[in-house]
Amino acid sequence: MKRFAMLALLLLCGIAQAADPAKPASSAYFDNSGRDDVLSGGARMIPIHTPVGDFKVWTKRVGNNPRIKLLLLHGGPGATHEYFEAFDSYLPDAGIEYYYYDQLGSAYSDQPDDPRLLDTARFVEEVEQVRKALHLDKDNFYLLGHSWGGILATEYALKYPQHLKGLIISNVMSSIPAYNRYAEQTLMPQMDPAALAEIKRMEAAKQYDDPRYMQLLTPHYEQHVLRMPAAQWPDPVNRAFARINKKVYVPMQGPSELGASGILQDWDRTDDLAKIEVPTLVIGARYDTMDPAFMEMMSKRLPQGRYLYCPQGSHMAMYDDQATYMNGLIDFLRDVDSGG
Repeated sequence: MKRFAMLALLLLCGIAQAADPAKPASSAYFDNSGRDDVLSGGARMIPIHTPVGDFKVWTKRVGNNPRIKLLLLHGGPGATHEYFEAFDSYLPDAGIEYYYYDQLGSAYSDQPDDPRLLDTARFVEEVEQVRKALHLDKDNFYLLGHSWGGILATEYALKYPQHLKGLIISNVMSSIPAYNRYAEQTLMPQMDPAALAEIKRMEAAKQYDDPRYMQLLTPHYEQHVLRMPAAQWPDPVNRAFARINKKVYVPMQGPSELGASGILQDWDRTDDLAKIEVPTLVIGARYDTMDPAFMEMMSKRLPQGRYLYCPQGSHMAMYDDQATYMNGLIDFLRDVDSGG
């Protein structure tokens, strides 16, 4: 009887393993054999060549999976990888290898003060250099971009589709003019009129560093950026926001998340979505600063597009609708890996 029970247990384990081939055993996931980043725990500085000089950017690998390698592109521009740390609670257990990465000008990476570097095409070439250094390729390379990172991921997919296995465009619209219309027609009318008028006066006077400016924006952020009292925002979010490089953020995005007014204000790739042929997951959220209906439309324009809707989420749905976001992401990665 004991022998039968043992055989049954082994059979069940075999079935479970066969049902989830994308998830390596724990020992395999943490196997660093042959890695050149063992000494530093997966962290490394990658040399980057730009038209104005050579610099270095910081990356950190977590886990080991030869079939699923996920590179994370943070938002901002000029924010940091730190708010992605919530992924640590989900992706290792799913057996997914992933890479934190601070773009040039952010946190642990070099921060040259040169406006000539604030160019989307240059950032795309930076991502390509990072891909090569990390040895990611079409058989295993998945790219996730959140917010500004989603713009960058879209541009990368249009320039270098031959290197991608899958793409995730998270919480960003493919048209900044459409985003601005949504902010003006849907989000701003929800705000206190007196507060909105004061915000606009302060923006006109470029008083972005005045504490009053962020105080006025906080109720909007608590509704549409991360849906919990700002005093309760998780530590990774606070660290990422505290480190935002305003010399990158303000020129490219504008002074706040209440629409975009910088270099990116005319960016629109909606008509080009049909050219992105790799499997692509678009993630939208009900309370996002971005229009969830527009993001659903994007998924239908993509030849292999899918849509993940976070009904309780906002712009940072990986926190305020965490289970929906993470489980949907993991399901997508596994499905593409299995040929779905």
